[in-house]
Amino acid sequence: MITQVTHAARTILVALTASAALATSGAAGAQAYPSKPIRLLVPLAAGSTADIVSRFAAQELGRALGQSVVVENKAGAGGTIAMAELARAAPDGYTIAFASQGTLVFNQAIYANPGYDSTKDFAPVAFVGGVSNVMIVPPTSAATKPADVIAEAKAKPGQLTYSSGGSGTSHHLSGVLFGRMTGTDLVHVPYKGAPQGVLAVMTGEVTMGFFNTPTVIGQIKDGKVKALGVTSLKRSPLLPNVPTLDELGVKGYEVNTWFGFVAPARTPPEIVARLNAELTRIFASAEAKEKLGPQGFDLAPPMAPAAFARQIADDLAIWVPIVKASGATAN
Repeated sequence: MITQVTHAARTILVALTASAALATSGAAGAQAYPSKPIRLLVPLAAGSTADIVSRFAAQELGRALGQSVVVENKAGAGGTIAMAELARAAPDGYTIAFASQGTLVFNQAIYANPGYDSTKDFAPVAFVGGVSNVMIVPPTSAATKPADVIAEAKAKPGQLTYSSGGSGTSHHLSGVLFGRMTGTDLVHVPYKGAPQGVLAVMTGEVTMGFFNTPTVIGQIKDGKVKALGVTSLKRSPLLPNVPTLDELGVKGYEVNTWFGFVAPARTPPEIVARLNAELTRIFASAEAKEKLGPQGFDLAPPMAPAAFARQIADDLAIWVPIVKASGATAN
């Protein structure tokens, strides 16, 4: 009898030990993220504002997590290629993307089928900030202010062109809004990425462009393009002598491009929270201010994933009707 009891006790003890081991193993597995490199998809070309900011984030995030964060530039089709890939990726925290207002908002209106739904296919992770755009023309252009361009566009309807880093980008929609608010008929010429679009302005291949300030600040300072006005309601600290389009007569004109990190939908909340905490710390750091501030990137206050989701929804409500009414498409 005693032997049987002892044997039963031992059986129970073995079972409890095994259960504890499994629980410990499960906890260790949950705490192991990340246990391999993370892919950071960037839907815009190397040299763009998104690329500059994402590479800074990748380096700092890699240090914080103890794993490599590998940047993969997947430009083209207005960023839909990269974002559609993210939507199909496993929701395990090992594939994330540096998204923009263009990829999450504009593309939903400008593409008949972008390959993803911004409100259903992604888990917002961290909103990090934004930039203004600047209206630029070739150095040989006779235009010295937006009014000159407007006058020429009205005299030559359908003949003036503007470049962008792709359909659906803020560069594209800046031109759409400019044409709509000034009553001009401008022709959009999309390029594979912002650098190619800027080069088209530099060489006079197109009449003008509206590009992120950090992307073109060097060319402006070197005299390779002329800045006619910035798209924010306040002047850019990088270009204090360049008035806003609002100041120059296009009243109420405003385009400020924001950026943030997103993951595939159904990514575990604890992973989203971990990434949000690390990215919030990184972009609040002195290093971020020193590295990105001088390039015109306006760092945003900390924002929870749920608040970022509301930002996306609110912008969709504002911009989709504007884009639809303009008739702008990706074709």
